[in-house]
Formats: sequence, structure tokens, C-alpha cells
Amino acid sequence: MWLYLVAVVGLWMLLRLFRERQVVGHLHDKYVFITGCDSGFGNLLARQLDRRGMRVLAACLMEEGAEQLRSKTSERLETVILDVTKSESIVTATQWVKERVGNRGLWGLVNNAGISIPFGPNEWMNKQNFATVLDVNLLGMIEVTLNMLPLVRKARGRVVNVASIFGRVSFFGGGYCISKYGVEAFSDSLRRELSYFGVKVAIIEPGFFLTDVTNSARLSSNIQMLWDQTSSEIRETYGEKYLASYLKKLNGLDQMCNKDLSLVTDCMEHALTACHPRTRYSAGWDAKLFYLPLSYLPTSLVDAFVYWTSPKSEKAL
Repeated sequence: MWLYLVAVVGLWMLLRLFRERQVVGHLHDKYVFITGCDSGFGNLLARQLDRRGMRVLAACLMEEGAEQLRSKTSERLETVILDVTKSESIVTATQWVKERVGNRGLWGLVNNAGISIPFGPNEWMNKQNFATVLDVNLLGMIEVTLNMLPLVRKARGRVVNVASIFGRVSFFGGGYCISKYGVEAFSDSLRRELSYFGVKVAIIEPGFFLTDVTNSARLSSNIQMLWDQTSSEIRETYGEKYLASYLKKLNGLDQMCNKDLSLVTDCMEHALTACHPRTRYSAGWDAKLFYLPLSYLPTSLVDAFVYWTSPKSEKAL
């Protein structure tokens, strides 16, 4: 009995490996639009796909980032300035893409642009702090997608949305985890709707990687700013020791982060070029072996883990 089970599992894994190694043809004719290419995952993916011969349309927030990217890539790669929080900027970028892809349509849309701050204890924030992150990570991503969808549908192409392991488990307050849960939900509904048109939607769920999003100095500065802006009642309730403990954890974040960003961009590339892409890609061993399994545990166990590993207010003890 066990021998048959092992044989079936082995055959299934071989079939999966074979399917995942099949690559779509004529990659040099396919256009891919990537947001957030100033640095991090988007920047590396743009260079990676350019080396593979694809036609990369890279959206950057700043002209400086666009210039630096063009200096490291071939003449095939083109850049456009895009602020995903502004509708007029998205409309202009969509028209720019349409002029380049023509009747071929857009093979790949990679929604990579994202920010992490403000983040911190929910009680330290106001509505605008949440909106700042949601406007980029979720609402901006949705608006870009809705504008580009006719072009993607024409090519029967791919949409690749960057979520996070924090779209599976919520460890801290602010808009980041909320936005990534939203990316997961939007991507699921989009995948099911677009399957009728031959469009595939993939979700990338990275663990901790060393990018601007996880920069410990910026995160620590953000926490200190939120602390300084809170009321005296909040500061008295949480206490200076809580703040010091929070900052200490953040200061060690850089050492936790994986510096090999290609583990993420390889997942993005596979989602764009494989005949049979996965629905979800967990990038990084921390995502695969810790956060993903953690997300399937009973909520009470996850709550207990977060409780014992998080900073605590003296007044709450």
C-alpha cells in the first residue's frame, strides 16, 4: 500500500516538474510592464527580463531611478514615470503602454510597487497613516490593473501581483498587512474571472528580503515619529520600555533579511514565462518553512506565539 502511495506521489512530482519547465515561445516579442522599478525587486526583475530578451516597460516613481535603470540595460527596455496613487498618472502610463504594444497586447503586468510605512501599533496611528499605505499597495495596484486589463486580455497574458507572507499572517499594525491581505483577495477574484479569457494571475509571497521596504533605519525612524506624535496618554500607557523594545527588534531586522533578491525575481520570471505558472509562489526559506506553515495553525497558537515574541506594555502586564 505504502509503495503504491510513494509511486503515485513520485509520479505526480515528476509530472509537475515537467509541466513547470515548459516555457512559452517567442519571448522576444512579448511586452512586460513592471511597476516600482526604481529599486528592489522591480529593478532586478526589469534587468533580468531584459537580459532574457523580453521587451520590458519599466515604471519608476523618480526620473533618477529611470535613468539608472536604463544605464544598466539594453536599448529594448523603456521607462515611464508612474505614481500609482494618482489616476491621471496611471491613465497616461496606460496610453504610453498601449502605443508600444499595439495589437499584440501586453503579455505581462507585474504589480510590484509598494511601501511599508507608516507601520506600528494601530493605536499610535490615524486614518491617514493607514490610507498612505493602502493607496500604494492595494488601491494603486487595483487601479493600475483595471486600466491595463484590456491590453493583457488581448494578449491572453499574465498578471503577477506581489503580496507578502504578511498577507497570510498579520504580525503588526498599520496598513501593510491589511494591504497584502487585500492583494491576496483581489488576485483570487481576478484569477477566477479572467480564467475564461485565458489570462493567468499569480501571487508572489516573499519572506524577509533586504529592500527599502525592510530597511531597519527607515522603519525605526517611522516608529520614533509615530511615538512622538501620539498623545501623552498613549505614551504613558505603553511606556518608554515598550518603545525601546520595539526599536531593538527593528534594529536587528537587517540581519534577518535575505540579500538574494533573485529568489523573488526568479518566481516572478517563472510566472511570466512558464506555460503552466503556479497560482502562488512562496519566496525564501523563511516563507516556506515558517510563515506559510504558521498561517495554517490554529489562530490561538499563532496568537500565543505573537504574544510571547512581541514588545509588551508595562501597564498591560
